[in-house]
Amino acid sequence: MLNANVTIETKDNFKKIYWHSIDWKEIIQKVNNLRRRIYRASANGNMKLVRNLQRLMLKSRANRLLAIRRVTQINKGRKSPGIDKIVVKTDKERSLLMEKLADNNLSSVKPIKRVYIPKSNGESRPLGLPTILDRCRQAVVKSALEPYWEAKFEGCSYGFRPGRSAHDAIQRISGIIRHGTNRNWILDADIKGAFDNIDHNFLLKIIGNFPARNWIQAWLKSGVMQDYQIIKTTAGTPQGGLISPLLLNITLHGMSDILNIIYNKYDHLYSKSEYALVRYADDFVVCAKSESSCIRAKSIINDWLSIRGLELSKEKTRILHINEGFDFLGFNIRQYKTNSTRRGVALLVKPSKDSIKSFKKRMSIEWKKSFSWNIDRIIDNLNSKIFGWCSYFNKVVSKKIFSNLDCWMWIRQARFACRKHPKKSWEWLKKKYWGRIKGRNDNWVFMNKDLYLWKLQWTTIKRHILVKGKSSPDNSKLREYWHKRQADSPKYLFKSRQILWRRQKGKCLVCFDLIDNGESVHVHHITPIRCGGTDHINNLCLLHENCHRQVHSNRGQLIAAVCKLLEPYAE
Repeated sequence: MLNANVTIETKDNFKKIYWHSIDWKEIIQKVNNLRRRIYRASANGNMKLVRNLQRLMLKSRANRLLAIRRVTQINKGRKSPGIDKIVVKTDKERSLLMEKLADNNLSSVKPIKRVYIPKSNGESRPLGLPTILDRCRQAVVKSALEPYWEAKFEGCSYGFRPGRSAHDAIQRISGIIRHGTNRNWILDADIKGAFDNIDHNFLLKIIGNFPARNWIQAWLKSGVMQDYQIIKTTAGTPQGGLISPLLLNITLHGMSDILNIIYNKYDHLYSKSEYALVRYADDFVVCAKSESSCIRAKSIINDWLSIRGLELSKEKTRILHINEGFDFLGFNIRQYKTNSTRRGVALLVKPSKDSIKSFKKRMSIEWKKSFSWNIDRIIDNLNSKIFGWCSYFNKVVSKKIFSNLDCWMWIRQARFACRKHPKKSWEWLKKKYWGRIKGRNDNWVFMNKDLYLWKLQWTTIKRHILVKGKSSPDNSKLREYWHKRQADSPKYLFKSRQILWRRQKGKCLVCFDLIDNGESVHVHHITPIRCGGTDHINNLCLLHENCHRQVHSNRGQLIAAVCKLLEPYAE
């Protein structure tokens, strides 16, 4: 029988867990402190200490509890089972899952379940779903492996990394082109089947003697269940596994080195470097000063990828001048001629045509689907989609596009109203479905009493601030920088929620994890309405959905703690 070379915990030492009594603030603090220690040891090149700390992380009870919480309560795929058809929903099941994590038998790794997700272009994307137990194990291992590599990763890598986003990648490209270095030729590249074709031997060689290497090898070789048959996996890592994006980043680390891209001590690009690179997972852009340089870069990168079992996609990889423009991560980046700047050109970043088309298609489906619903449910459903789209595109030149989409949405509203009440007059429909809200000079707001549909043009455009160089949240020296960054970056469009976000510095007041960690967020009344509380902002706070449940299941102690934190803001 095969066993992992790290013992997580024996079943004899297992203690019963009361899920609602867990102090998540302490749990998250312990895991984050251990991550910072691994990062610091890695940055200092102390490999002996790195391995010892990684073993400690793999054995950590706090790490396993946090892994279970993220997999079963936070992640979007928490309701999607693996081949064992098990979904963990109750606190009792989570406690049993904690006990199962103590089993170190590698043969317990199950094949992944292959499903196909439809893409916007009509094609399907394969997705591999491990079992819930394997996902929890992957989350445990990821917490030990990720901070070591965070200390090594290049500053130009932005995909699937803590504290980094697609907006950082877009802002970085804009900065490279705008700074007048004449890097106006673009290699817009995509790696063909990046997740499916990674060479296992190469990946395991890079990982080296990482304490949980055997677990990673078992997941890579676990096989795929498709049409009730198990297919052996000889290459790739399943797109759907928690650890897969990290393994992809590890595989692609070093791309800037082969292009001889030089950075100064402040992590700024050296002006004489021939190339500039921005990578988001398997999509990347190389900026160069000539077309021939781009052709040369393409050849160099293809040779470099072949060692890793990868290659560039011939269909999606192209070389162009910035004046032609290109799409990247849903945005269109293009340089236009203008008389308003000294250089005679201006770089504009806007939502791409495909993104706009996708939004319209999604909204059309939602309007048709909701025909029989009541108005409140329709508005809530549409608002959630609109908020998400606006939050993604409100950091670029989107105002005109937002306004045009509002016109398109109004036509859908009118069409819905006419079909819903074919025998009613236009005046009756106008009075029923449209009105005016306080603070908006607009008589055509689709609404029902106090609930109204958000107009895209109301969204404030706020430029994204690029993350500094190689900065990582795991770097203890930059703790203040990250605290300020998350406090100044509210993810909400409503001003009241932005105030709550800034007041709480972007953190949940129960678990002290980031509010924007992927979990649903509730607005909590500190003093309940039935006890004389009001909807005033001083009586409100933002909590994760599960933290909100925990507050109400253990009301006295947690409410007192939340009230104490909000004392400085009370009237």
